[in-house]
Amino acid sequence: MTAPQWTDVTWTKAFRSSFEGNCVEVAHGPVRVGVRDSKQPGPVLDFSYREWAAFIACAREGEFDRPE
Repeated sequence: MTAPQWTDVTWTKAFRSSFEGNCVEVAHGPVRVGVRDSKQPGPVLDFSYREWAAFIACAREGEFDRPE
């Protein structure tokens, strides 16, 4: 999607996000999911729902956790 198509969506921050604004926002569009920086809401990373579901599943499984 191009930027104008992300203007009529609701952007949501994570409940556990930092109160200092250091987080990302997510919006669910009609056929895509958008992710942007909450401090400088400019460019949007654009994902299909299938890509987004795969990312969430991997995050829940700890695939992106930092090594100890």
